[in-house]
Amino acid sequence: MNKIKVLLVEDDPFWIKHIVYDLNQEVDIVVASTACTKEEAVDAALHADIDVVLMDVELNPNQRDGLYATQEITTRTDCKVIMMTSYQERSIIMDAFDMGAVNYVTKEHYSDIVDAIRAAHAGHSSIHGCCADVLLVEWRLRCLSRSEREVYDLKEQGFKSHQIASMLHKSLDTVKSQIKSIGRKRTKTLSD
Repeated sequence: MNKIKVLLVEDDPFWIKHIVYDLNQEVDIVVASTACTKEEAVDAALHADIDVVLMDVELNPNQRDGLYATQEITTRTDCKVIMMTSYQERSIIMDAFDMGAVNYVTKEHYSDIVDAIRAAHAGHSSIHGCCADVLLVEWRLRCLSRSEREVYDLKEQGFKSHQIASMLHKSLDTVKSQIKSIGRKRTKTLSD
């Protein structure tokens, strides 16, 4: 049986130890290589025989370099990249998929990683539930104009209409009109 060869990209010794041990217990999966930096990850993906990469988002504090490693790996190899991280922010999840990740599993849902590896290797589209809601919301918002999206994002951050108008240098009536338009478009998308 050919095992699924995994590259683990992680900088935390605790997670490295546990993930390597757990994955190597599977009959069809082996951790073929580990990396702690973006450079090591790209080099291993390019030169080792790797099928699936488990990638942490942050390999250096506050740098999100795992996202850039993902982009480089997915554009230069056939490896499937699964993000495995503690981050649950919408923007990071969307960036991960934009950079080429095929799935995103938070460490809170670590027990699901084996199934995610098998699905990625088989070429199945299996989006983990921890990020599915984010993707669904983003899909529903695709019909908004750039200007409406700016207003929507600020509204989601808790700003009031008059604050948004001031921040975007728009009239209050324009912002209120855009908020109504956003509501109509989201309702239409839900009913389609």
